Amino acid sequence: MQSDQTGNNVVRGTFWHKVIDQKFSNPFVLFFLLLFSLLSCFAVYQFGIIGGGGILALIIGLPAIYVITLYPKMGISILIIASFFISYVSEFLPDSVPIGTLLDGITYLLILGLFIKQRKERNWIWFKNPISYIIIIWLAYNLCEALNPISPSILAWVYTVRTVGFIMLMYFVFTYQIRSVTFIKFLFKLWLVLAAIASISAFQQEKFGFFGFEKKWLYADAGRVSLLFIEGHMRKFAIFSDPVTFSYNMVIASLLCISLITGNLRLYKKIILGCMAFFFLYVMLFSGTRGAYVLIPAGLVMLAVLKFSKRVLIFSLIAGFFLGVLILMPTSNPLIKRFQSAFRPTKDASFNVRAENQKRIRPYILSHPIGGGLGSVGIWGRRFAPNSMLAKFPPDSGYVRVAVEMGWIGLLLFCTLMFIVLYSGINYYYLIRDPELKTYSLAMILVIFALNVGSYPQQAIVQYPTNILFYLAIAILVVCNRLDKEGRQKSAITVPDK
Repeated sequence: MQSDQTGNNVVRGTFWHKVIDQKFSNPFVLFFLLLFSLLSCFAVYQFGIIGGGGILALIIGLPAIYVITLYPKMGISILIIASFFISYVSEFLPDSVPIGTLLDGITYLLILGLFIKQRKERNWIWFKNPISYIIIIWLAYNLCEALNPISPSILAWVYTVRTVGFIMLMYFVFTYQIRSVTFIKFLFKLWLVLAAIASISAFQQEKFGFFGFEKKWLYADAGRVSLLFIEGHMRKFAIFSDPVTFSYNMVIASLLCISLITGNLRLYKKIILGCMAFFFLYVMLFSGTRGAYVLIPAGLVMLAVLKFSKRVLIFSLIAGFFLGVLILMPTSNPLIKRFQSAFRPTKDASFNVRAENQKRIRPYILSHPIGGGLGSVGIWGRRFAPNSMLAKFPPDSGYVRVAVEMGWIGLLLFCTLMFIVLYSGINYYYLIRDPELKTYSLAMILVIFALNVGSYPQQAIVQYPTNILFYLAIAILVVCNRLDKEGRQKSAITVPDK
């Protein structure tokens, strides 16, 4: 039996060796290329650009499926990159192209890869923690919303659960597939590089104007223009779908930089991270998103509490002083004036309108414990149930949307999820002994905390790539705690007792 397998391997190896060596002189290769060329010509002739696109999808898609499923590190990297650029690429394409299904496909392949690996390893112990349990409960509740009797449309649930529900499964993929400090470092570098690209795009839009295709996409919808053009200034969105997503991603990227600066890094790296954080916050002003402006002070307060020291205290006091000056100083700059208005909400007309909307919807929330159904408000509510009351309601806040769509029970579960994640993360931070892993945990706590606070004025964790990064941050918290325990166990084994 073994000799047969060896013989087959030799024959197989010899065959492919000949193909690679002889390249195009091999009759098999020539026949395959000829057949593929004929089929490609027929597809383009018969179906036009769709046929050509199908051929390209086949050439690129099959290797991509193989790589994403069996090489999870590469798959996770592809997912993060795709989540950053999915909205930007959609500006080139007609509205009818379902490009969002690309990320769905990557997600499903990563989940498939997780189960393939689990079939061999059968190791579920990494998921035995409070964060995993509450995420499973929250996911189950999202799935049960499909049975909500007052839901206006099952299709609204289907479209919404893709980016709200199924994306939670990425937490389990990240937790299982991230197994080394080296890969965490790589993910941080990838994150910051992509954020830098986004910041440069926003700088280009503000200082040099929109590209032709960006302007065409922007002015194709009058409602989009009216939403983004405020007080004589067009809000910038960079490579993302909207200014809110752009500004929140700049905030969490800057918090990541600030957290890493507190670690044991060389001086030149700290200078680079400091410059990146400053630039991220600078271009964030171009978004005109007031909800994002308060997140940096909130994140710095959390940093000062968790990493209390004389140096951090001095930094916090200096930062607080400059922030106070920026808030109180007289100015005619429209960007700074909008920034100042974020810290005077009672004088802000839009804040008062939101407060009135929340007051108006409160009786509905209290009388509907499981809500009006996932996807009943927002774009999917207007598409699938345009005449319903909830379709016309502007949720604005992430918490309000959860309460309206999933009821006060759903809101209670969502708040419990946030509490358990932050409570467990802070516990992990103080339990971890490795300085590097401790710094990474601190960074993820600040990111999660900022998105938690940001979910009140806006819908913070609904759009790509923020939803991906949110669950990545939670997973890295769990992974850092696990790697620290494994490191201590190895040290205890290698160091003999005296």
